[in-house]
Amino acid sequence: MCGIAGFFPPSGRYSSDEASNIAQAMEGAIEHRGPDSGDIWQDESGLVLIHRRLAIIDLSADGAQPMASPSKRYRITFNGEIYNYLDLRHDLERVGVRFKGGSDTEVMLAAFDMWGIEETLSRLNGMFAFALYDAQENYMHFVRDRFGKKPLYVGWVDGSLVFASELKSFHKFPNFARDINKDALAVYMKYGYVHAPYSIFDGVWQVLPSSLLSLDLSNLNDNKNLATKMKTYWSLKGVAEKGLENPIRKSEKILIEEFETKLELAVAKRMISDVPLGAFLSGGIDSSAIVALMQRQSTDQIKTFTAGFEQEGFNEAEHAKAIANHLRTDHQEFYCSDKDALNVVSQLPVMYDEPFADSSQIPTYLISKLAREQATVVLTGDGGDEILGGYDRHTKIPPLWSRCEKVPHVIRAGVCKILNIAPASLYGLMRSNNPHFGAQVKRALSLMGLKDERAVYDALVSGWMNGDKAVLGASLPSLPLHDDKLWPQGLDFANQMIFGDTLSYRPNDLMVKTDRASMAVALEARAPLMDYELAEYSWRLPAPMKIRGGKGKWILREVLKKHVPEELYDRPKMGFSVPLNGWLRGPLKEWAEELLEPHHIASQGLLDNNMVQAQWQAFKASDDRVSAPKDIWTILMFQAWHKEWMG
Repeated sequence: MCGIAGFFPPSGRYSSDEASNIAQAMEGAIEHRGPDSGDIWQDESGLVLIHRRLAIIDLSADGAQPMASPSKRYRITFNGEIYNYLDLRHDLERVGVRFKGGSDTEVMLAAFDMWGIEETLSRLNGMFAFALYDAQENYMHFVRDRFGKKPLYVGWVDGSLVFASELKSFHKFPNFARDINKDALAVYMKYGYVHAPYSIFDGVWQVLPSSLLSLDLSNLNDNKNLATKMKTYWSLKGVAEKGLENPIRKSEKILIEEFETKLELAVAKRMISDVPLGAFLSGGIDSSAIVALMQRQSTDQIKTFTAGFEQEGFNEAEHAKAIANHLRTDHQEFYCSDKDALNVVSQLPVMYDEPFADSSQIPTYLISKLAREQATVVLTGDGGDEILGGYDRHTKIPPLWSRCEKVPHVIRAGVCKILNIAPASLYGLMRSNNPHFGAQVKRALSLMGLKDERAVYDALVSGWMNGDKAVLGASLPSLPLHDDKLWPQGLDFANQMIFGDTLSYRPNDLMVKTDRASMAVALEARAPLMDYELAEYSWRLPAPMKIRGGKGKWILREVLKKHVPEELYDRPKMGFSVPLNGWLRGPLKEWAEELLEPHHIASQGLLDNNMVQAQWQAFKASDDRVSAPKDIWTILMFQAWHKEWMG
């Protein structure tokens, strides 16, 4: 795992020494992603490639980058891991290719020489983002893995083409304008993250997952919208449609065995490492299954790590400990205090150099910091929910919607609007043993009054449903989430949401959260459940293998049952949530008040001050048992980011 950057300026813009100084500053900004070593390559044309290395495979100098292909046609700066590189190496050796070292980077470059770019991409199984220079054609190619696990920003700065793993490097490039893209800000305020292909800044884009951006260096035009030039090399829509056309028709027993075999292989490939290895363990289904399969394949105790909270209702550490004891792992845990949270909150704007509002970013960083003391690589349970229907929205919303949608929309919307007038506390009286019941009822009423399934899903993944309206002079831009051409026809509602999560929520929220938090401490996180071959298999599974009896991930539960007693993991899904309510009413209140000060909001000229203050006052006046302050956290994370990078 590494950090990459680079630039291509107009001819004669910088001397060699000036370019070197710029490159060193850009490299230093991402040193945390690769603390082991770094290097800079300059071409006579002015092209500069930068690499920071976190050595994982082949720790010798033979694995250093930027690296040239055997023919010298290609040169790469690469972030990620190719899990099937040994298979590819074997294929290349059979036709006479010889290798100097043992890195996956060297194998990938030899593959480009042998098979070309697109053919090689179709063969790669891994997580990656890279910039590849083709000296023969004078092209730059920017590529991101199928599920967008690793980040890559590309854009224009004062006429120069600039790219980097993180926006921090852009800030080190001369004359970076830092003009906020208000439409991208509107996306952030609604969803809690900036959705690729946009970035928070004008003129800078994120390469979309499973996309290739190819630019002719002989004919660059800095007025071009780079998003329009991205080309898909793997189609999630195509995979889903093939699943509909050609479902697997086998017995449940065989399907469970096949799924376990494929998952075990995905785990095995991700356990290849020349540095210490461990795993995140929450005690939930996904991470427990990964750890169980890791331990089964290891002669040593697997090191496992978990983060917990002292507050009731937010602590999974005890569950994780029980799983660890059963599997006999070498287990470590960290309990997050209010003081720990405060310390991390102050670091978030630097760690996430783009506005980002998933509050589980806090424990993700803390568990990464804990794990880094003993490991350089961890396996995680990320990705199971998005292929097997593990969220409540996948299991609870479809049956409710199937009943409500029979009522004409005009009538349904009117009834729900009237019922929603009542306060949450009134509905809460109906089920006093559930302090969140009132809020859940009001949320359901808001959803059931919407027009169709896509509108319901959009609302479900919105952190602040009307948040885009809070950005002055902005409108929501076109997003993959809303592009009908990217969505397959014929999916049931649950699978529509699974598809949407894979297309949008996972790469733009979950992967951003994990990448920035783990790489802040130079920890590589690998996710076997995000193996693309496993995903392709999962899309061909019959629906009951995913969701059954109101529970998601049925097939994974059956696999886990072979390794761990069911009573240790069969409980309501908690997620990696944090006690934001208590923090914002207690130790973080002063910090929040300062960031939301009305004069300060108004002076920025970006957000509707009245909307912001109304949300803050409503939160302070609400019942602290039922309030879910996603909207407030979204505003606060933008304000904290703005203070750090724009102040």
